[in-house]
Amino acid sequence: MLPFANIGGDPKQDYFVDGMTDSLTTDLSRIAGALVIARASAFSYKGQSPDVRKVGRDLNVSYVLEGSVQRSGKRLRMNVQLIEAATGIHLWAERFDKPVIDVFDMQDEIVASLANTLDAELMAAEAQRAERSPNPDVMDLCFQGKAWMNRGISPDVTAQARGFFERALALDPGHVEALVGMAIIDVTLGPGFLADDRAARLASAERAVIKALSLAPTHATAHVVLGVVKIFTNRGAQGIAQCERGLALNRNMADAHAWIGIGKYSIGRAGETEAHIREALRLSPRDIHAFRWMWILGLAKFQLHADAEAAAWMSRSLEANRNQPIGHFLLGAVLAQLGRRSEALAAVQSGLVFDPGFTIQRFLAGEASDDPIYLAGRARLCEGLRMAGVPEG
Repeated sequence: MLPFANIGGDPKQDYFVDGMTDSLTTDLSRIAGALVIARASAFSYKGQSPDVRKVGRDLNVSYVLEGSVQRSGKRLRMNVQLIEAATGIHLWAERFDKPVIDVFDMQDEIVASLANTLDAELMAAEAQRAERSPNPDVMDLCFQGKAWMNRGISPDVTAQARGFFERALALDPGHVEALVGMAIIDVTLGPGFLADDRAARLASAERAVIKALSLAPTHATAHVVLGVVKIFTNRGAQGIAQCERGLALNRNMADAHAWIGIGKYSIGRAGETEAHIREALRLSPRDIHAFRWMWILGLAKFQLHADAEAAAWMSRSLEANRNQPIGHFLLGAVLAQLGRRSEALAAVQSGLVFDPGFTIQRFLAGEASDDPIYLAGRARLCEGLRMAGVPEG
């Protein structure tokens, strides 16, 4: 990552521009599998406009991130671009144009958003590179598995992703990223109502992630995945604490905030969920998983008997990603409870197109908690699913 350029012409802003570079360097270094060149080497290019291909050769890096910051009065503009070092091809670019209120809060918000977006962009770039490799290694396979996971939540997508992680583990049974990847697949399929063997999926995920943490105790994502397993196996308070530990290791993990939100919902504290979901959306507003966060908040609203708000959030979730079966089923259940039967039936039929095997029985098997408030909300959802035409199973 090259030092950002201060193009405002005010040398007094150098501290702010350098601070953005430092913060982003630190946060990018937390991306699993990424090697980020240290500040001292990167800052040797400060004030220059080097050829990125030469930078790639000199520092032995695959990608160069460069940008500029302009602060004028009460507004700040930042331009950032990701470039493939070997070819000089621009892979991605983003612009931030924001009012300056609290400088350091704004810096944290921009850095968090960039780090989350770049994580996905780098993963996609590495996966494309790995596809061209005739002999992919373990990390190549993991990058491809992660890139598939980033395409959404469906049985076909998760099956493709699992195949890459399985190949990686065949090469190296103790590879941490592959173990965590397999665990993510299992917690996606089980609690995501995409499979009937929920308990087995969660048990498999717990084994994999505990093994990963024994090899890499500070792996932030592994802590969060273990937290998710605990949340969905009636250990909500422990799961929340585990997600908080992951956040302590990587403050930019927007998904961790969302899982804490569903953890609160699972223990009957749905009134606290919205703050966590909004924080996730603030940290990563274009996140590929934002659709999931929205239906999580919809569930919380439904538990609070705010059914119209629940339907609105679930509709927003489907606007973000229409290819998610559970989103259609949940919307159908809420619409049925609101008395909007024809819309509810249509929503469920859309869900069954994506997942014909979804049933009431599968939904009932997905209980995460024995909290009475949580169970009462689930019972109402189940009634809504029946009214909307979901098969019993």
